[in-house]
Amino acid sequence: MGAKAQELFSNGRMLCAPAVLTALNRSLGGNLDQALVNNLTAGLVEGLGGAGCLCGAVAGGCLGLGLFLGAGKDGGRSSRRVAASGKQLHDAFKAERGSTCCRVLSKKVKHDKKAHFAQCAELSGLAAELACRSLLDQRPELIQAADLDYLRRGVGKKSGLARLVTAVSA
Repeated sequence: MGAKAQELFSNGRMLCAPAVLTALNRSLGGNLDQALVNNLTAGLVEGLGGAGCLCGAVAGGCLGLGLFLGAGKDGGRSSRRVAASGKQLHDAFKAERGSTCCRVLSKKVKHDKKAHFAQCAELSGLAAELACRSLLDQRPELIQAADLDYLRRGVGKKSGLARLVTAVSA
């Protein structure tokens, strides 16, 4: 999953938030069309619209959690579950990278466009992988909806979810 989000970013097709949400949505059988994904994530890139705050990859991961864990119209307990999962994503990302703040994460690479781009691609992969793990822990049936062809396209055997689903299916 992470490899797919990283590939979407690296190929220049998407920035952090749409790359993460697209990877989750397409890989796990979400029902969002790409135009809606692009619209939902447009203000989240570059630390909330260029403000440098929350990393767009983490924000995209949180949208993915809501997509697959949300309760729809009734809210309630499922809203709390999504919020708790969002905090777990935040905390796991922060434990891995030391911060979830775009400005802090990019401070050392902001003057090196190539390094900055590579780091953001990697962070997109990390956020997608962490969100996917959380989703599969809570909704293991999503494995059955996984689109292996999509996951393998462009990233081959690097996709951890593709390896997992193949092993479970065998």
